[in-house]
Amino acid sequence: MPVRDDALLLVDHLEATVDRMVDHLAHAVVHDGRPSTDAIDAHGTVAYDVATIASGVEAARALVTVAFDDAAPTDDLLEADLALVFAADVAADLVARTTGRRAAFGLDDEPDGPDDGPGDPDVAAALAAGRDPALLASVGQRVLDGQTAPRHLGEDLEMVRQAFRRFAEERVVPIAEQVHREDADIPDEVVTGLAEMGCFALSIPTEHGGMADGSPDELLNMVVVTEELSRGSLGAAGSLITRPEIIGTAILKGGTTEQQERWLPTIASGEKMCAVAVTEPDVGSDVAGMTTTATRDGDDWVLDGVKTWCTFAGRAEYLLVLARTDPDRSRGHRGLSLFVVDKPRFAGHEWSVEQDGPDGPGSGGRMEARAIPTLGYRGMHSFEVAIDSWRVPHANLVGEDDGIGRGFYLQMQAFANARLQTAARALGVMQSALDEAVAYADQRRVFGSALADYELTRVKVARMAALIAGNRAFAVAVARMLAAGTGQLAASQVKQLACRTAEWVTREAQQLHGGYGYAEEYTVSRLFVDARVLSIFEGADEVLALRVIARQLVSDHA
Repeated sequence: MPVRDDALLLVDHLEATVDRMVDHLAHAVVHDGRPSTDAIDAHGTVAYDVATIASGVEAARALVTVAFDDAAPTDDLLEADLALVFAADVAADLVARTTGRRAAFGLDDEPDGPDDGPGDPDVAAALAAGRDPALLASVGQRVLDGQTAPRHLGEDLEMVRQAFRRFAEERVVPIAEQVHREDADIPDEVVTGLAEMGCFALSIPTEHGGMADGSPDELLNMVVVTEELSRGSLGAAGSLITRPEIIGTAILKGGTTEQQERWLPTIASGEKMCAVAVTEPDVGSDVAGMTTTATRDGDDWVLDGVKTWCTFAGRAEYLLVLARTDPDRSRGHRGLSLFVVDKPRFAGHEWSVEQDGPDGPGSGGRMEARAIPTLGYRGMHSFEVAIDSWRVPHANLVGEDDGIGRGFYLQMQAFANARLQTAARALGVMQSALDEAVAYADQRRVFGSALADYELTRVKVARMAALIAGNRAFAVAVARMLAAGTGQLAASQVKQLACRTAEWVTREAQQLHGGYGYAEEYTVSRLFVDARVLSIFEGADEVLALRVIARQLVSDHA
């Protein structure tokens, strides 16, 4: 059977299987027409696996769609093989997650896998073809020889990609190791250079000084730029877009006309850097339990509380703070509002600032912060920020009167774009890891042969390339969905999938380096520790799977 037919058959089978699993899960967790959070948690293991498999299947569909597009055929044999390998990888993951407990997934009337017993012989053959070590070794050899799959970008987007790749190679890579090892600040010349290139204007509409023009591919700029910068360094460049993306989207979705005109041009130009203060020390993804308060006092709001994991909060001049404006805590997330807090910029790992207030200098409140030491993702610094009686004008409440109680919803809308952007960050880290693995395998000799000559090396490289291709195709598809006003679920799925994948890809790249992969002098060690954070921030893996992806899947089904 041709590669195209094998890949399409596998994806069709996977989609049908996921539909059955979602249907079974829905019967267990949907009560009175709505998914029950308690029921999803009670079935958490199955719900997590269903969500994770569904994310992989969406990526497989995205890759086979571009690889075998009848309207724009590429005849690229590498891309076709990558599509089959990726689809088979997802199918194998499904088998691994369901074997021995198929009844829990509603699959008890089928054999343990598509290649076992009386299952569809064509599906079994397709899976075997995609898992064939000879195919994988062939794909790996082509990647080691320098072949790449087409990116399917228009001329303008390809020019943007090349421009930011050059910037990353010339301006980011030379400082990446120093920033990582010393946990140093990102050099100002990197930030100003990216501002000059329009890096912070990518998702802001043209009428506010940005580059977003309403076209179907407007968010692809952000995806392409983020990947190339993250390929240079996640901490020193690739993550700089995230916070402007979040705060800019929140202002666009919920800000008044005056607020949009006041804030968006300065964000787009890079004149003002941004940070986000949502998480609290004892409150992670469960923002309904947030305790930071904002109390109305005349034309001001007075903020009190502690925020943590506020990345780039030292360098930032705009701090987006989610706070409780309704003292009735029983209202949960419905009592939260968003504020844009102005602050001075600071260098280093600690900072504090006192505010002038009604009674003179220093009487308006105080913010004090310290950077949290981390394994990786260094350069931007993630701060714990104590906010004590800090006064914020009512004009800085996003949406003003109409924004009271809407903070959670605006944040969630903003996080959809940010999750796509995080998937693009994961892609950059993965691609860099693959590049390092290929270069090392070509020059390293083991037992008298080049590392690249071993079948196992070629198979590892093939899986890396296939996983990157699947996630990249999915990210492109999600960018177009979000630009069209859909794709909220898909944004969470691509984030979950790409970030988990990045951990495996960087781990395998490090493993191919042997002992040198554990040495800080080799780039791959930085990539490995950087990748680890991706499944934690911007929506932890488990929270996305249970509270967002699984919940939405069964809700749509119901």
